[in-house]
Amino acid sequence: MIGRLRGTLLEKQPPELLIEVNGIGYEVQMPMSCFYELPNVGEEAIIYTHFVVREDAQLLYGFNTVKERALFREVIKANGVGPKLGLGILSGMTASQFVASVEREDISTLVKLPGVGKKTAERLVVEMKDRLKGWSAGDLFTPFTDAAPVDSAPQASNNNAEEEAISALLALGYKPTQASKVVSQVLQPDMSAEELIKHALKSMV
Repeated sequence: MIGRLRGTLLEKQPPELLIEVNGIGYEVQMPMSCFYELPNVGEEAIIYTHFVVREDAQLLYGFNTVKERALFREVIKANGVGPKLGLGILSGMTASQFVASVEREDISTLVKLPGVGKKTAERLVVEMKDRLKGWSAGDLFTPFTDAAPVDSAPQASNNNAEEEAISALLALGYKPTQASKVVSQVLQPDMSAEELIKHALKSMV
């Protein structure tokens, strides 16, 4: 199993990145709440990974901390929740926010996440509430700030940023009409794709 990668970031295409480790490039999918905290392309990154082997694919999911990865593993233990849905859940809110929603039995917030209907939200609360006791004590997770992500790469044009943001939301499980609508609502001049995605996700929860 591949549990940790340390290498150079070659590409960042939300929610996927490419990291080079000893000459080998690994494609890793990350929740957006973790993706925002990545360093710039060309810099070194350390990513904790969860390796999934399927008949048709081998997939890596990445996290900034061991605790975030542990939460992801708890989420995908719930009935009917696979890695893709887990990625969408932890993109729509931070790990801390998710734990708090489960502890408060906040079904109305959970159903706003992509692919999470009322039954799935109720199942998450029932199955995870006891397992997550004590997880919210202290600053256990990556901070989710309103600060714009720093990126030394040239800013994409608004059209490119808009397309990239919509593409990322589709990859996270949002429907095309929903993704297009929310991105157009939060779009402002000179916004990067990551800023667009962040504001779009925050507006939906």
